[in-house]
Amino acid sequence: MLPKNNGKKLPLLAAFSASRFIPRLLSAIGLFFSLWVIVPAPTLFLYPLAVGSPEISPWLVAINTIALLLNLLGRPNGKVYIISLICNLCALILSLLPLMQFPAASAAIATEMQAVLGRNYLATVPKADRAQMRSQPFILADSFRGIPMRDVRSDRAIVFSNPDGVSLKLNLYRPMQIGKYPAIITVYGGAWQKGNPDYNEEFSRYMADRGYCVVAIDYRHAPKYQFPAQLEDVQAALSYIKNHAADWSIDLDRIAMMGRSAGAHLAMLTTYGSSVLPIRAVVNYYGPNDLIRGYNDPPFPDAINVRAVLRAFLGGTPDQLKELYRRASPINYIKPNLPPSLLVYAGRDHIVQAKFGRSLYERLRATGDRAILLEIPWAEHAFDTIFNGPSNQLALYCTERFLAWALKSSDYQFIPLPKTNAAL
Repeated sequence: MLPKNNGKKLPLLAAFSASRFIPRLLSAIGLFFSLWVIVPAPTLFLYPLAVGSPEISPWLVAINTIALLLNLLGRPNGKVYIISLICNLCALILSLLPLMQFPAASAAIATEMQAVLGRNYLATVPKADRAQMRSQPFILADSFRGIPMRDVRSDRAIVFSNPDGVSLKLNLYRPMQIGKYPAIITVYGGAWQKGNPDYNEEFSRYMADRGYCVVAIDYRHAPKYQFPAQLEDVQAALSYIKNHAADWSIDLDRIAMMGRSAGAHLAMLTTYGSSVLPIRAVVNYYGPNDLIRGYNDPPFPDAINVRAVLRAFLGGTPDQLKELYRRASPINYIKPNLPPSLLVYAGRDHIVQAKFGRSLYERLRATGDRAILLEIPWAEHAFDTIFNGPSNQLALYCTERFLAWALKSSDYQFIPLPKTNAAL
């Protein structure tokens, strides 16, 4: 039987029902997303949840706190109320995990950078450049409003090569002021099978505003084009950049390579192997570096099927193509006097496991090469897709300081460190 509309009884009843429904709904939403802070994605379809949830943790903390307060302020109502309250508390704790781990991770990388680059490694970077850098490794307000961006000059879709009829393009990002600038050449990720120079454009624009020419380059994709086609395309891009450096205000004596995932793999091969341009430093975000080991020791769960990706890239298994796998593995090119490396790996990465980053770091340090390892404990692969997330704020803070030291410091010296006792 429908209740009678006696004055204000129905609106009050509706308001009372809503007052109980809203906190329960917020509790369910908060718990669902907060669980992905610790739960690895079993499928590629769910992978964005595992990547994104740690990076929106400040938002989740806010949602979970609001839901908890609404529950506490409401009237207790049996088992449902208790379950909702427990969900609130669990979700709040999970969403706080990245922020709770942040101070230790930030302190560790600060100590590492000073140990490798020197206590006052930014002292000879021009004061104007230092003033533009992020003031803190994490700015809470930026998590909600976004990292501030300003206008830069951009030239898109410049064709630099046409191998086998495939039009390869690059994007160029430059400061608004006319001048001569160091350059960062970026290579996108995508399992060597997809992507374009528009990927991670926020980073390119951010760095261009800080006084760099950023060149985002393209390459042919597997499985139609297999290794070493991609490396050949990177070299073609470098040749094109060399020929147009004067027109683009690029200082060819101050070049750094940077890549993400598959792009980091290509950036490392270019830097550690041979290049048509002198490379002063390389920044590697979660790049595969030992492809035989990666094939034989895939992650669990394996959302993208790492072995299938490697077979598509190289044309077979390590048993069939052992020498090709070796030639395609950056770790096999480690030798003394390499350019300095910044290695950024995600502690919960289920595509390129963090232990591969640690092995690369140990190999570099064992040969006396300057290498810095930033391992972000709570992060997943491609964490910097959320540009204003805690993980990318920390990575960006370190990256811009490393690049300023390598490309803008007046006393930058290409001097290897003493060799460590790490096993080769």
